[in-house]
Amino acid sequence: MRRGLRVLAVDDVRPALDELCRLLRTSPRVAGTLGAGEALEALRLIQGDRFDAVFLDISMPGLDGIELGSLLARLDSPPAIVFVTAYDDYAVTAYDIGAVDYLLKPVRQERLSAALEKVTRMATTNGRGAGEAEPTPEAMAALPVESAGRTRYVRRGEVCFVSADGDYVRLHTLSGEHVVRMPISRLEEYWQDHGFHRVHRSYLLALAAVRELRSDSTGGLVAHTEVGDVPVSRRHARQLRELLLRHAQRTESGGDGRIR
Repeated sequence: MRRGLRVLAVDDVRPALDELCRLLRTSPRVAGTLGAGEALEALRLIQGDRFDAVFLDISMPGLDGIELGSLLARLDSPPAIVFVTAYDDYAVTAYDIGAVDYLLKPVRQERLSAALEKVTRMATTNGRGAGEAEPTPEAMAALPVESAGRTRYVRRGEVCFVSADGDYVRLHTLSGEHVVRMPISRLEEYWQDHGFHRVHRSYLLALAAVRELRSDSTGGLVAHTEVGDVPVSRRHARQLRELLLRHAQRTESGGDGRIR
């Protein structure tokens, strides 16, 4: 039977570190908590002990939280990584390196409890205290988009299709195109169980957004959506037709429309 989580909190601001440690220690899920005031101290502690989770601040001098999180994610048996920060514009990067959760300061007890529940569930699934930190399927249910100094969140349900643009993706929605720094292959991992299908090396398509399939002037197949046509490669054409049929059947019968 598990005796609770061992957690390391990392923050260079002492009052913030003390408060985070206090909140962690009040949780019945946590058996032990240590604090580190900077990344190198955290690395020394991790090398000498085992932690189920590391709660990381992002803005720190020297090695920042994102860089430290990236190092931890490469360990053979990495702890779960939870970022705790005053900034909301690092969420995509955080989840991209495998963060379990992303908490905004000031941290509310209920959000902390939810993060610890994810850590516990991951540890239980892996059958040990620490394991590979993979985001939950809902981690990318909405993506933060930067524009003119503001951050807005584009929900997965708003997106008709996604196109690759180098190291970025373009989210095509009724409200326009939104650019996010993320490889399309990574986004596919998160969205493929939520009605999105790779139909071309450069396109990820929301099945619910397809109005019809058409042939283009060269005899190729395109999927028509309200915000534009999406090319479908030959090797994906047959599977797309099958998925669309199953999607339509599930929707017609009152299912949730999710492709399984």
